[in-house]
Amino acid sequence: MRKSNPIVIISSYPPRLCGIATFSEEAREFIQKHNPDREVLVISHTDGEGEGVYPIIDIKRPDWWKPVADKINRLKPYAVHIEHEYGLYEYVDSRGHGDGNRGFLSLLEAISQWPIVVEPHTVHGRLRDAEAEFIYQLAERIDVLLLKADYQKWRMDWSFSSRGWKTPANIMVIPHGARSDKRCPPEDVPIIRAEIGLNRFPHISNHIVGLVGWIQSNKRWDILTSLWEEIHNEVLHKTGEKWTLLAAGAMRDPNHKEDYEKYKEQVKMLEKKGMAHYYEFIPRGDIYYKVMAACDFIVLPSTDETQSGTLARIIALNKPYITTAPMEGLTSQTLESGGGLLFTNKRMLKEKVVKLAADENLRFELGDNLGKYLDNLVSWDVVAGRYNEAYELAAGAKRKRIRVDLPGEF
Repeated sequence: MRKSNPIVIISSYPPRLCGIATFSEEAREFIQKHNPDREVLVISHTDGEGEGVYPIIDIKRPDWWKPVADKINRLKPYAVHIEHEYGLYEYVDSRGHGDGNRGFLSLLEAISQWPIVVEPHTVHGRLRDAEAEFIYQLAERIDVLLLKADYQKWRMDWSFSSRGWKTPANIMVIPHGARSDKRCPPEDVPIIRAEIGLNRFPHISNHIVGLVGWIQSNKRWDILTSLWEEIHNEVLHKTGEKWTLLAAGAMRDPNHKEDYEKYKEQVKMLEKKGMAHYYEFIPRGDIYYKVMAACDFIVLPSTDETQSGTLARIIALNKPYITTAPMEGLTSQTLESGGGLLFTNKRMLKEKVVKLAADENLRFELGDNLGKYLDNLVSWDVVAGRYNEAYELAAGAKRKRIRVDLPGEF
């Protein structure tokens, strides 16, 4: 028999093509697994669907938060777990003026009787004034604030103290979860390549470097595609092995169409030379993992900070990778996991790709490091257990009418 008080997640949710929606779907699966005696319900935007999902967030309304608060108060939750991204809860009026997430803060006040945990997906190391003010107001109104990396916590201490503010003490660090049930042993890779249709193209070689995920301006596929012919020839000369660049994904945001077309055309030009292949698919579900599994390693270029769902999938598959630095969360997880190489300019990117392609032992070493990092720190089973700790802290604080008080990192 289930306990009467559910865990309620507030977030965007599938079928919306949104990284946080996908994150929430996976998180819910494992939160439910680790709380079999409670329902795990979702309050989503109006395009969310599914059993136990209430699609009632209508962000076109300035008072969108009122029906959400009413629903929470009727559900009487054990804990409310909110996935936050500024754009998800920003009401914009007819003149194009946003409310600065004031509606979101109003929601927190309206449900303040319940244990509240908020997990922001954008917390920069150097906070702008508006960001610092919002996070301060957020932390004041909730029981536990979840950050995804240690650097965010100690950088926040600097940001707040430099403004003469007291740093919130109700902060826990829980990393972005990754599945541990998607690993692909080397002997299964040919099967997966055949399953997703790559065997139909004779120009695709046995060794593949992947550019995989949503095709966006900030992901800068062109950094690698502009170097690929040179890299391809150098690796061939050095090892006698041919490597293929697999650029796979789809456009999600029409505002990125110009760059999407440019990146795609560059890959098509390389494809005509037999050096690359463009594979269009929607980066969601099992196919996302299968496309990555087909690759020997992944390159994840980015010129804008992101708590990357792509990186979570790379980690889930224990795939060695190369990514941009310094880039906050990407750099932090690369250093912590020991599973990837970093580059800061095109020369370094070329050197790292050649190095990883030419050194099978290094690929195995990085992959092994990622396996340990996954099992010990970032698997969804570990993360869901940490979420339960946060819920218990929040529930205890509400019950005792105290503030959660946790030590700082440094």
